[in-house]
Amino acid sequence: MPEITIRYKNKRTLEALLDIARYFDFSVIMPSKKEEKTIKRNGVTLLAADSSVDTAVLEDIFTARKLDAGEIRRNAWQRRK
Repeated sequence: MPEITIRYKNKRTLEALLDIARYFDFSVIMPSKKEEKTIKRNGVTLLAADSSVDTAVLEDIFTARKLDAGEIRRNAWQRRK
């Protein structure tokens, strides 16, 4: 069966879709709240971020260090031949 995804901003749009569904015999399936968003990119599954992670421990490690993202890329991410 063909399937489409419709994204909307206004709640009234959903109400209109539900009304139209009764007349044109199609179903509207609401996504469950527990469903985790996953994206596959080049064979790697990416999960949505978790806001419960405490990053305060990392402050002690990186505070008072002069770290530059460009310098880290040049030094640490070099390809080995």
